[in-house]
Amino acid sequence: MGLLESFENGVERAVNTAFAKVFRSELKPVELVSALRREMDDRAAAFDRERTVVPNEFTIELSTADFDRLEQWGAETLADEFATNVTDYAATQRYAFVGPVTVRFSEDPELETGRFLVSSASVRGAVAPAAAAPPSARHPLIDVDGQRYLLTGPVTVIGRGSDADIIVDDPGVSRRHLEIRVTPQGVVATDLGSTNGVFVEGHQVPAATLLDGNTLTIGRTRILFWTGGEPEPDE
Repeated sequence: MGLLESFENGVERAVNTAFAKVFRSELKPVELVSALRREMDDRAAAFDRERTVVPNEFTIELSTADFDRLEQWGAETLADEFATNVTDYAATQRYAFVGPVTVRFSEDPELETGRFLVSSASVRGAVAPAAAAPPSARHPLIDVDGQRYLLTGPVTVIGRGSDADIIVDDPGVSRRHLEIRVTPQGVVATDLGSTNGVFVEGHQVPAATLLDGNTLTIGRTRILFWTGGEPEPDE
């Protein structure tokens, strides 16, 4: 079984039961997943041989009846599941994002039950899922306890608070604990006045210019940092 076929079967198993409870119509769950995939394929933009960017924010418009049933069941959980599936598919196709992936549902009273529309946009954010794009000096990669992110914005805040760009569930981490800033001179990690400090390679520092392969620690959370090698020339 090929990777794509395996992915499709996994998606259908993951969402079919949930949608069977939600939609009493001809709408099939795999149709929505396929539509999200087609939207990425149709709007893929190749910037170079190693970087093809696709939309990262998706909206699925549903009829009033389907939207109401979905809201009762739990739209947020389903949206998260679809966002995960979109990210997984991007990895199989070596697509890159410029910001976090989100899927949301909206109501269109003019749509018939079982019908839907998909729209999308590329919206830059501080971080993006590290689906397949390699790390670079312009877009470094960090691994936060196993979750990988590309730093697609100039400043990324990591902390326990809801306003952080990367939220970590660690009582030893402050609400806004660490800032990582990408500059032409290098990538700088700065302690934002946290309670327990920032450690780079085991040494507590107020700020440090990061090197490829560095390890940072905040609370009990370990962060690995990569640029992938030599700095890229300025555009």
